[in-house]
Amino acid sequence: MSSDFDLILAGAGHAHLGVLRLWAGGKRPAGRIGLISPDPHAWYSGMLPGLLAGRYQTEQCRISLEPLCRAAGIEFIEGAVAALDVDSRTLHLANAQSLQAQWLSLNLGSLPKPPVTADEEMEQLAVKPFAGFIARWNQWQQHPQRLAVLGGGAAGVELALAMAGQVPSLALISASDLLPGHAPALRRRALKHLHKAGVRVIERCPVERIEHASLIARGQVVWQGPRLILATGASPLACLNESHLACDSNGFIQITPTLQSVSHPQVFATGDCASLVDTPRNGVYAVRQGPVLASNIAQALQGKPLRRYEPQRTALALLADGHGGGMLSLAGFTLEGSLVGRWKDYLDQRFMSRHRINIP
Repeated sequence: MSSDFDLILAGAGHAHLGVLRLWAGGKRPAGRIGLISPDPHAWYSGMLPGLLAGRYQTEQCRISLEPLCRAAGIEFIEGAVAALDVDSRTLHLANAQSLQAQWLSLNLGSLPKPPVTADEEMEQLAVKPFAGFIARWNQWQQHPQRLAVLGGGAAGVELALAMAGQVPSLALISASDLLPGHAPALRRRALKHLHKAGVRVIERCPVERIEHASLIARGQVVWQGPRLILATGASPLACLNESHLACDSNGFIQITPTLQSVSHPQVFATGDCASLVDTPRNGVYAVRQGPVLASNIAQALQGKPLRRYEPQRTALALLADGHGGGMLSLAGFTLEGSLVGRWKDYLDQRFMSRHRINIP
């Protein structure tokens, strides 16, 4: 396979899935285009709690990338990006292969931020990458043990509710109040569900390190046990460290409203790996970036002006309660119940059906 492309899409996050869907519908720009992903599937994070709770099967929660790429008329390359030379726009893969393109689009995601230190007495499992997380969780469930979830955001809350009752005891530990940035009423609803499920909630507890199978915060042991799930705030992938892309203070790629790198305009970046003012890192915003990214890539390849992405002022939050119901929050208004859960299921399954393509 030749290593020269007009465009390489690196990563199969929500924004790139939106691009592929539009191109499969007939809007593909001219040129040789490839997509790189370390996994032959794109996992949909919104359905992960339902999978853990036993409400979904694995195949319902992931999208096969090769058929979608074929429908979009692009090449699928299975591999992990190990290093990135943006000056030459070259991607070096973990299998020693190198690929070069005139344009790059990065939708690489992020990883949960681990504690500063760790020891071997406590098994740790990051919620991303999803394929590895699911495989390890299934192994853990053969011999359930005491468990803590580190991270009090939406992901941590949903995971704790989905796992409650499947382990001897479960704790959810948050560095701040639960669900920071969300409506206080949503926090109260979540706390009610967590307490009902028997989850021990520890708030305002910034874990500093792990020592002798114990979580240490402010010099005190706050939890002891053999297993820990990391659902903490996002940290950038290691391959961005020496890429020479302009990054913010946390290491995420700084982009302009046209979704281009501020330092390297021939590199687009979206989703969790990117940093844009007033744009939180979550799937809602990444999905909305997809159509703008698809348009701007096509325009860039033709040397035409680009669109600006305008993040919405408010975003709907939908959390699964672990039993088929859900909790909703929008602009300070909150609601919960089985109808909310059914609506969440509908939206999740609609997303999957729009991106899943079956080709013989």
